[in-house]
Amino acid sequence: MAGAGSSTQWEPDRTVESTLRAAAAVAGGITVGIVAFLLVGSLPALRAVGPLRFLTDPSWNPVHGAYNVVPMLVGTLVVTAGAVLLATPLAVASAVFGRFYVRGALSRTHRRILETLAGIPSVVYGLWGLMVLVPAIARVGPPGQSVLAGVLVLALMILPTIALVGDTALGAVPEAHLRGAAAAGLSRWAIARSIALPAARSGILTGILLGTGRALGETMAVVMVTGNVVQLPGSVLAPVRTLTANIALEMAYATDAHRSALFVSGLVLALLTIGLVAAVDRIAGRPEGEGTPAHVV
Repeated sequence: MAGAGSSTQWEPDRTVESTLRAAAAVAGGITVGIVAFLLVGSLPALRAVGPLRFLTDPSWNPVHGAYNVVPMLVGTLVVTAGAVLLATPLAVASAVFGRFYVRGALSRTHRRILETLAGIPSVVYGLWGLMVLVPAIARVGPPGQSVLAGVLVLALMILPTIALVGDTALGAVPEAHLRGAAAAGLSRWAIARSIALPAARSGILTGILLGTGRALGETMAVVMVTGNVVQLPGSVLAPVRTLTANIALEMAYATDAHRSALFVSGLVLALLTIGLVAAVDRIAGRPEGEGTPAHVV
């Protein structure tokens, strides 16, 4: 009887496990399918133009058979890296503030503000950047639509995402650890710095990954504030075009090799994201095959 009862007790767990495995397989299949779709769309250009010319052609001018994506790749990386470097410390500070320095209604209000910022459509951020940031930057160094404008708008967009995930990760740190540190006489900042942040590292890195992914894939706001000039930026005040902006601006009229070359841009973005996930996984120190984040152990 005990054996039968035990089997019945574990039956829901097996059902949940099977459901989760199926969901994970579907998600993985969709990811593989997207990469395969981009690869198939890229093959005509890779065969006709050749991979090397995407790095060595004098410019991006498909009408005249030039397909250099390096300026747009550099523009994408510069704008994304600048936004992540600016947003991450502010977001982590916001998460620490919400967890260790405010309580009750104030803490809930702080989180609601972050959730509201995270839910604002990107076109609204782009409109604000175009009408407020761009004219302000133009007074310092025209034309205003620039790397700096893109960095500032993207940083504002991804900050709430990183902060919310970081807040959740800090909230998962065992309360006993925090109480023990407080009993030892540590200040709130010492507890956050020495106990909570190291324990929540995996979760915070996940938030940074999500924010970086959003910055890499953002289109509308970037189109509105970066100027969309295909060039290697000489300064933060120079206009630039990103890979996402290039696809959005040209896909409507692109044909043949030009259209396929835009698929190459999408494939490069997908590979960048995959590489980012692998790098964060390695930095987080998560052994291969281990699915439990460090902050919930």
